[in-house]
Amino acid sequence: MAVGKRLAAARGAWICFQDEAGQVMRPPVAKTWARRGHTPVVKVSGKGSGRVSIAGLVCLKSGRRGRLMWRTRLHCGRKGERGSFSEDDYIAFLDQAHQRLQAPIVLIWDNLNTHVSHRMHALIAARPWLTVIRLPAYAPDLNPTEGVWRWMKRGLTNTAARGIDHLAELVKRRLRACQQQTDLLAGFFASTGMTLEPEPPR
Repeated sequence: MAVGKRLAAARGAWICFQDEAGQVMRPPVAKTWARRGHTPVVKVSGKGSGRVSIAGLVCLKSGRRGRLMWRTRLHCGRKGERGSFSEDDYIAFLDQAHQRLQAPIVLIWDNLNTHVSHRMHALIAARPWLTVIRLPAYAPDLNPTEGVWRWMKRGLTNTAARGIDHLAELVKRRLRACQQQTDLLAGFFASTGMTLEPEPPR
């Protein structure tokens, strides 16, 4: 991460951590309280299926409040339907983030095959404001966006969605709530053990 911090400081860039998550119709399970002998039951319809994919960016800059940006994509299981975000989806998301932040971006993400494809390399090379750093393999504890997903899913526990569109709205509502609580984003970043403060002189 030291390389990313130096680049961001030198170029006035935002450091943006990217990650993906998904939510299906079956709600996350959580523990709760109940009267003895009266186990709470959440009825889930067996009809319909689908998945909501989410791409998220936690954007950080020293002296500024953190920002959360996200995009969703619905998958209904239709024949020939793509089951994940494409390179074009990711680069459109990053272009939008660049416009909103109005500054260069140091992007930190994992080694998902879509992130490292030849097409993605070409798309990144065409954007001089974008610098990419890859996370080590199997290092979710270094990505504050993982904290966003955990927080989002806790708010969906034991909630039965009526359909894929309703599920997408529940996901968006939860993410909007996270956007408004910048202290949460600071906490997610702090949990990684990293800091945006400049290193003291040696």
